[in-house]
Amino acid sequence: MTSPGAGVPGARAATVDLHSHSTASDGVLAPAEVVRFAHSKGLSAMALTDHDTLAGVPDAVAAGAALGVRVVPGAELSTTHGGREWHLLALHVADVQGLDGRLAIYREARLNRAIRIVERLSELGLPVELQEILDEAGGGSIGRPHVATVLVKHGYVSDFREAFDKWLGAGRPAFVDKELIALGEACELIHQAGGLAILAHPGQLGRRAVLEGMIPAGLDGLEVRHPGHSPEDERRLTRLADEFGVVKSGGSDWHGSVEGPRVLDSMRVPVEWLEEQDALVASRVASGA
Repeated sequence: MTSPGAGVPGARAATVDLHSHSTASDGVLAPAEVVRFAHSKGLSAMALTDHDTLAGVPDAVAAGAALGVRVVPGAELSTTHGGREWHLLALHVADVQGLDGRLAIYREARLNRAIRIVERLSELGLPVELQEILDEAGGGSIGRPHVATVLVKHGYVSDFREAFDKWLGAGRPAFVDKELIALGEACELIHQAGGLAILAHPGQLGRRAVLEGMIPAGLDGLEVRHPGHSPEDERRLTRLADEFGVVKSGGSDWHGSVEGPRVLDSMRVPVEWLEEQDALVASRVASGA
């Protein structure tokens, strides 16, 4: 299939962005506003992939239908494999309500984690109220960025970076491990909902020896383009995706930045990658898998 603008001098090749976040988890804009921003960036399609929730998908899809932007239903799951945390994108989810219901237990775990972080901060002399964090989350999936925002508002830190570097990051005094789902179990949940399981931002860890043990767990693809990837990472992951016979994906992992590498559409993800994903989904539907 020829992309719009292909072969036309000066035309901008069609691109998509398959990794973004809204206020349904830890993004800045509401789901519909994310889609409007995607439209302003000239994207033909985008995926909404909030952490452990698909609550924002219906509003995003409705906004996309009005603006002519395709919204791919998705979520980002925190998983574990080989003693390490890995993030997994669920893309092309058909049973949005069903998968969202299955993820409720992990949203509850996020709340419990926030409670423990609040307790630790109090012990460290940085008292905050749990309700402040809940207010920042606005009913969405709770994450450490919401805690960081509260710390900034209290004047305990100057910005997000200091909040994570000094208090909330791995190994820092207020860090609390989160409950993780096994990679294979997460892949199964995604497949049951009709979606594709894409390994998110594997970076330097995305090497043959590691992926050989992960692909059999049910991975359908690799996130090749991501702001955290070096050019060498992208070349290696592209090669490995082709060799393993899995689809490629990519996105900005946008949370609301207005400049820098994490702005929506910054990764210039080719529409052909989305078409390859569509073909895989269609083949599974046709085979009844």
